Amino acid sequence: MIMSASGFPSLALGCFLLAVAVAPHVVHGLSRGLTPGGGAVAPSASAAGLCASGITIHGYQCQEFDVVTKDGYILSVQRIPEGRAGGGSTNKQPVFIQHGVLADGSAWLVNLPEQNLPLILADNGFDVWIANGRGTQFSRRHTSLSPANPEFWDWSWDELAAFDLPAVFDLIHGKTGKKVHYVGHSLGTTIALASLSEGKLVDKLQSVALLSPVAYLTHITTALGIVAARSFLGEVGSLIGLAEFNPVSKPVTDFLEALCARPGLDCYDFLTAFTGPNCCLNVSTADLFLTNYPQSTSMKNLVHLSQTVRDGGLTKYNYEIPSTNMMHYGDASPPVYNLSNIPHDVPMFLSYGGLDSLADPKDVQLLLDSLKLHDVEKLTVQFVKDYAHMDFLMGVNAKDIVYTQVLSFFKNQH
Repeated sequence: MIMSASGFPSLALGCFLLAVAVAPHVVHGLSRGLTPGGGAVAPSASAAGLCASGITIHGYQCQEFDVVTKDGYILSVQRIPEGRAGGGSTNKQPVFIQHGVLADGSAWLVNLPEQNLPLILADNGFDVWIANGRGTQFSRRHTSLSPANPEFWDWSWDELAAFDLPAVFDLIHGKTGKKVHYVGHSLGTTIALASLSEGKLVDKLQSVALLSPVAYLTHITTALGIVAARSFLGEVGSLIGLAEFNPVSKPVTDFLEALCARPGLDCYDFLTAFTGPNCCLNVSTADLFLTNYPQSTSMKNLVHLSQTVRDGGLTKYNYEIPSTNMMHYGDASPPVYNLSNIPHDVPMFLSYGGLDSLADPKDVQLLLDSLKLHDVEKLTVQFVKDYAHMDFLMGVNAKDIVYTQVLSFFKNQH
C-alpha cells in the first residue's frame, strides 16, 4: 500500500474526487487546418505537450495532433509511430489508449518505459495513439467556448462516448487506413462500452481491451466513495452552480475538507480508500503520478457517475426532472445503454482485479452477464486476484501479468 507523506492536499485519486495541486493550463491558440467532426489535421505546434514531457525524453518519436469533435472540443492526441529502436515494418497496427476520469494521457506514462503500456506497445511493433479527454490539461480548447464559460463544462461521459471517441477513431483511421485496437482503463472502458452499444466505432474497430472495466458501480465498497456519490447527487454546499470540478479551486478544496470531516471517514490515504489496496505500486511512481493529478472534469460528469452508483445501471445523464428528460430524450427517463447490443463478434479482452473497490468483481460479473450472448471465442477474461484499480495502470509488474496478455490478444486478431 502506498501512503502519501504530503498530507491532505495530495491524497486524492479516485473515481469522483481527488485533491492534489496541478499547474494551471495555458490555453494554446487554434492550429490551422482543424475541421469539426474529427477530421485528421497536421501535428500541433505546441512544444509543451505530452510528447515533450513524457515520450521523446525516453528516445521515442512522437507526434502531436489536434482533433475537433462534432460539438467543438479540440482534443490533443499523441502518436508514437515506432519503438525506441526505430525501423521495422511501416505496416503497423494502430492502438488507441484512453485514460479514466480525472486523468489524462500522461497517466499511462508515469512508469519506466519498460513498464508502461504505450511504450511497451510501441516497442512491440504497434502504432500507438494516446488520447486526452476534454477538460484535461492538454484539451482545454473549443472552437467557440472558453473554459471560463460554464457552457464549456456542460457535458458528461455521454459526450465522451458520443463525440470524443468517434473523433479520435476517425483521426487514427484517416491517418493509417487501418482498423484500430482500443485499450481503456476505468472510465475509458465505460465510454467504449456505451459507444459500442449504440453502434459507434464498430466499422473502424479491430478489437478492444478493457482494464478495470466499469459498467456498473453498484458494489463499490468504500464508505468514502459512497458518501462522495451521495454528496454529488444532493446538496453540496459551495459546489452548487459550479460547472468545472477543478481540484485546486477553493470551492472544491472546501468541499473535500468538509467531506473528510464526517465521522467514520479516513481521508489520509485516498489511493487505497477509493481504489482498493493496490498491491504493486512503486512509491516514487505514485508520488510522480500525484504531482500531476487529478485533472479537471465537469461537475456534470461526476454527477453522472454518481447516478450510476445510485441507479445500478448504465444510463444516459438523468436531468432528474421528467419534462427535461423528455426534452432531451423524448422520454421521462434517460435511455439505457443496452450492452447486449454490442456486436457479438467484436473481439474483447477484459482484465479485472480481486481487490478493486471501484470495478468491484461483483460489478464486473454483472457486465459479463450483459455479454453472455457474446461469441465465446471472441471474449477473453482475465482475473488478477491481488490487483486493485490502479495496479492495471501503473503496477510495476503489470507488464508481466496484464500487458503481455494484452499484446498476445492484439497479435491474435486479424
